[in-house]
Amino acid sequence: MKLIHLHVSLALFFISLASQLVAAERPNIIYILADDMGYGDVQVLNPERGKILTPHMDRVAAEGMIFTDAHTTSSVCTTTRYSILTGRYNWRTELQKGVLNGYGEPLIPTDRMTVPSFLRDNGYTTAMIGKWHLGLGISTIDGARGSCERS
Repeated sequence: MKLIHLHVSLALFFISLASQLVAAERPNIIYILADDMGYGDVQVLNPERGKILTPHMDRVAAEGMIFTDAHTTSSVCTTTRYSILTGRYNWRTELQKGVLNGYGEPLIPTDRMTVPSFLRDNGYTTAMIGKWHLGLGISTIDGARGSCERS
């Protein structure tokens, strides 16, 4: 009987240890979207001819994966960001051309699944830093609300 308890205890210990190892192996994800950035602007992608040293980005690339074959559904920021975050074609929004100004109503409904919400649902902590251009739904200084006005 003691042997069975020992085996069960060991099994539970190894299951617990394995689940912790799996959780520790979940990779960090850093997605960089830069307007007007060329393929060779990051030193790691163009070591012989890159003119700007990018040691921190080079280290991130060296320690992770690099994806270099990406395509966009649009040539402007608002619709590109919409597609990347939602996985949907940009023309499925009410904005059919141009870009959204900073005060516009959000293009992404709060109940729509996005890549960040999917990642959060799977134990990740997410953040966004930089240019948004998807509508903030805030009022201007004079109290006006934005719309899908093009800037």
